[in-house]
Amino acid sequence: MLRSKNNLKIMLVGGAVRDMLLGLKPNDRDYLIASGSAEDFLSEFPEARPVGKSYEIFFMKGLEFSMPRMTGRSVDETIDLDLQARDFTVNSFALDEEGNLYAHPDGLKDLYAKRLRPCFGRTFSEDPLRVFRAAVFMARFPDFTPHDDLLEGMKEAAHKGWLTTIAPDRVGVELRKGLSAQRPGNFLRMLMETDCLDHWFAEFKNADSIPAGPPQYHDKSVAGHIAEIMDRVAGDSLTCWMAMCHDLGKLLTPEHKLPSHHSHDKAGSIPARNLGERLFLPTRFIRAGETAAILHMKAGNYNELRPGTKVDLLMKLHICGLLENMRELCRADRGEDVLQDASKDLAEILKVSLPAKDRNLGEKSGEILRSLRASRLKCFRRGRVWQNILK
Repeated sequence: MLRSKNNLKIMLVGGAVRDMLLGLKPNDRDYLIASGSAEDFLSEFPEARPVGKSYEIFFMKGLEFSMPRMTGRSVDETIDLDLQARDFTVNSFALDEEGNLYAHPDGLKDLYAKRLRPCFGRTFSEDPLRVFRAAVFMARFPDFTPHDDLLEGMKEAAHKGWLTTIAPDRVGVELRKGLSAQRPGNFLRMLMETDCLDHWFAEFKNADSIPAGPPQYHDKSVAGHIAEIMDRVAGDSLTCWMAMCHDLGKLLTPEHKLPSHHSHDKAGSIPARNLGERLFLPTRFIRAGETAAILHMKAGNYNELRPGTKVDLLMKLHICGLLENMRELCRADRGEDVLQDASKDLAEILKVSLPAKDRNLGEKSGEILRSLRASRLKCFRRGRVWQNILK
């Protein structure tokens, strides 16, 4: 806790206080300058960098300090007004340097009931990004339930077009937070439930009404299946993004071909790329989403592939550094570790190099190297089978 100086009263606010009340270690610490002017703050902390437009915000040493959204006739009234203007009641807490707790009128009640509720009726119209922050919250805290006011407010934001006003990179930032959460599938479920997918996540249109596959293989919709796989790979945001993208091609299957989804892997490449680019995700994520869509079926059938096809698959995953991510995705999707031998196979084929006489022959050199690697892999696999028999 920072010590307040001179006219300044600086308080820890928001999610950090919430996490402390829940017995968790706070990730981010934000502060409210409850008393004193911006000039007072800059005089005391000249290294602080001012940002923001609607009300003054300062960054210093990775921490955020903000002026109150509204000012009252006293410091206590200013704090109360600020807390009531925040996003959700369970985020509307403030802690001063003496350990005194300030809270939204419904804050503690909702926190102990594990309920997510907007602080006030206009919360989403004032900042539509809060729709996606609500989805992130439900992914981070899956034991919380959404209040009816939250669900209705999110639906209103979608139906009135407020979500279209958000900068795409801000939506992408919230998505990545959701992908890193304890139950990332809830990010998708929450937006699906409240009709908030259409603009930024248009690729998921009708995903809750399209079967993921024939009944003998799938008992969920495409949306339900994707959310489930996202939950199974929780802990790695890149793998979770791959899970989110892997079956997007199924949403392009013509209705008369349902519930089968032949060639959905190839069809999923373009929507995966479009989604990643629209949200300004890092290039590594965009490529990983495309790779998941295109290669997850082939990777899932790894043990049935011919040696040459295995070489192609392994080299593609190796070049983009996604072999282990694909292994986790397939394990979640197939229910078994179908790529458990892939790393050993890759190590073996990487030992193969072209003889000097076969180099610099253009495409022919590539064909020769592929053939040599396939032969090496075939012999390697055969030797491993004999080892297992002799055991």
